[in-house]
Amino acid sequence: MTSAEQGIVERLRAVTTATLTTVLLKKGLRNVWIRGAVPLVAGAPRVVGRAFTVRFIPAREDLATPASWAAPKSSRAAIEAMPAGCIAVVDAMGVTDAGIWGDILCARMARRGVSALVTDGVLRDLAGVLETGLPVWAAGAAAPPSVAGLTFVDWQQPVACGGVAVFPDDLIVADGDGAVVIPAALAGDVVDAAVEQERLEAWIMDEVKAGAALPGLYPPDAANKARYEASKKR
Repeated sequence: MTSAEQGIVERLRAVTTATLTTVLLKKGLRNVWIRGAVPLVAGAPRVVGRAFTVRFIPAREDLATPASWAAPKSSRAAIEAMPAGCIAVVDAMGVTDAGIWGDILCARMARRGVSALVTDGVLRDLAGVLETGLPVWAAGAAAPPSVAGLTFVDWQQPVACGGVAVFPDDLIVADGDGAVVIPAALAGDVVDAAVEQERLEAWIMDEVKAGAALPGLYPPDAANKARYEASKKR
């Protein structure tokens, strides 16, 4: 990762997903929040990273077998291709009765330095997954293995995770409100706008705590914008 990219990642660590959805909405992007992906551990720190995509399709009995786990193109091989710092985004089509994978695979991801796992599906071996320390955003847990309901296809392809289009190397930000996708080409513009939005909203919150009424403040009218700009100079 270049120093510029690292700077973007570090700045996004201070920006909430709620703010990002607002900023992206202003840029015309409405569908950026991954449905079904919630943090498995409450209070988990915010994570930011480039998307490493993994794709499943519906189970087909001649392909979705335990033997497929040893194939050259498998979930195991995908994990070995994940670079440190990435966020694995797994398109499970919202299937919740078959776990995409469990504790051993998550342990390997953690060992390889993967920042987090985000999926619209579920995991198995939940207690073991939590013990690995890998941050996970998912739709819950299920005991059956992936081949009970899913066929692994490939990695680093465009996917539809939680109803959102995710391309390899898009930026993912995940926190207590879920996971948001920032298109790679927009990352620089989005981070600048998001940092400014956070600063503005912190000022508005201070005004609210001091007793200010909302009309004309949130969003700010011309007079309040001027007061805000003046506050930045102090």
